[in-house]
Amino acid sequence: MEAYLFETVSDGKVKCNLCRHRCLIKEGRRGICGVRENHAGVLHTLVFGKLIARHIDPIEKKPLYHFLPGSRSYSIATVGCNFKCRFCQNADIAQMPEDQRGLIVGDPGTPQEVVAAAIKGHCRSISYTYTEPTIFFEFAYETAKLAQAKGLKNVFVTNGYMTDEALEMIQPYLDAANVDLKAFNERYYREVCGAKLSNVLQTLKQMKARGVFLEVTTLIVPGLNDDSGELEKLAQFLVTDLGPETPWHISRFHPTYKLTDRPPTPLATLLKARDIGLKAGLRYVYTGNVPGEDGENTLCYNCGRIVIERWGFQVRSTALEEGRCRYCRAVIDGVGL
Repeated sequence: MEAYLFETVSDGKVKCNLCRHRCLIKEGRRGICGVRENHAGVLHTLVFGKLIARHIDPIEKKPLYHFLPGSRSYSIATVGCNFKCRFCQNADIAQMPEDQRGLIVGDPGTPQEVVAAAIKGHCRSISYTYTEPTIFFEFAYETAKLAQAKGLKNVFVTNGYMTDEALEMIQPYLDAANVDLKAFNERYYREVCGAKLSNVLQTLKQMKARGVFLEVTTLIVPGLNDDSGELEKLAQFLVTDLGPETPWHISRFHPTYKLTDRPPTPLATLLKARDIGLKAGLRYVYTGNVPGEDGENTLCYNCGRIVIERWGFQVRSTALEEGRCRYCRAVIDGVGL
């Protein structure tokens, strides 16, 4: 299928304008994502209708804690990614084209079938997740349009590397996003992920300006992005540029893929980062991959009481009335609370 958002340039090359890499692709070659290929001066997507994953998940698994809490989300993905994260937890599918000589697999599926399955599964949203949704943009876009028409919400779980053009195109149908802000230094992004921090920050600000509901996740890797000063700068960016109402998920690292020389993140590091976020002025800071900790509950920023109690990805109880804290009547930020 012919891809969206590209231009033909000299000597049969094409320039992909879907993500901020803006790959210049020669005839017969693919972009960094491994799933968009130049065919005689026309860019083609190789993954449209080839789904490698489709599951019904709790929305909390994305993670989204302030968007339709307690609801189900129909989650889909294709192979491929425009990042090369050394710690990729879904490397078997995200890095398949890179690691297996261009291999692309997936079960056939249409946007109509995805929407129908979401409705049948009593889901309130469709999440484009597991790998990077930007690289299967055409399928996500066509599905999102149909989903909106059927009353479903659309969610991107993303690395935040889409171009302004791509965001402008999907924004009318995109309700929420969880964006990975993987660190707050350019060296980390360059050496660990193969990308640029500045581009992610630009996307976050653009999403906020366009009214996309945002939550942010940072995976804390010992010795690489756990410096207190760096975390303070990250938290301050969230407060200043996105707003104190932005939920921040601080997630625990486990050795995987090409980054196995680091230990799991100590719980004390996560708690330190959470404290940094709260001191910076964020209203909601969560610790991930450590079920049973208080950091997975939503606390009222005004009175400090628990307004959403969770265990893992499950909502156990709520103390909300029309989006307000039952105890002090403060408005709790979010959608569908």
